[in-house]
Amino acid sequence: MARTPSNMLALGTIAPNFNLLDTVSGNYKTLENTKGEKGTVILFICNHCPFVIHVNPLITKLALEYQAKGISFVAISSNDIINYPQDAPHLMTELAKKENYSFPYLYDATQEVAKAYDAACTPDIYLFNNNLELVYRGQLDDSRPGNDLPLTGIDLCNAMDAVLTGKEVNSEQKPSIGCNIKWL
Repeated sequence: MARTPSNMLALGTIAPNFNLLDTVSGNYKTLENTKGEKGTVILFICNHCPFVIHVNPLITKLALEYQAKGISFVAISSNDIINYPQDAPHLMTELAKKENYSFPYLYDATQEVAKAYDAACTPDIYLFNNNLELVYRGQLDDSRPGNDLPLTGIDLCNAMDAVLTGKEVNSEQKPSIGCNIKWL
């Protein structure tokens, strides 16, 4: 299992725009029509990565909890589907339904969006405030497949809670670790 860390895009970066196919609804989604009132979580994930499979149940739970508070969630898969057909859009649709995603699961066919976000791994997690400024990037928590640490989401939750209460997000942030994005 590859262990690729996040590139850690600079805090304060404005969220790059996108216009991608939502494999759940069949419609195209942009940053503008998916952003949250108080914040936006952008997740780079894929179907087959063991690190994503490990966190999927918690991501689904956190999305429901925090969407109700004004933070939207958007998932994007940027993997090469020629060499990794298990990440194809029709299988993304199936996974989103199976996992009960309450958020769009977008397909980045050209990988331009992943490059704009300097995404490196799955999962790669970004939290933007209501002005679409990057305030958090990195891991969900310290849990990884096989390390027996509980899946809590504490790192991302602390950042989302700070955004919701108008507090400063702690700038000491750990990179996510996961499978590398499968580049074309």
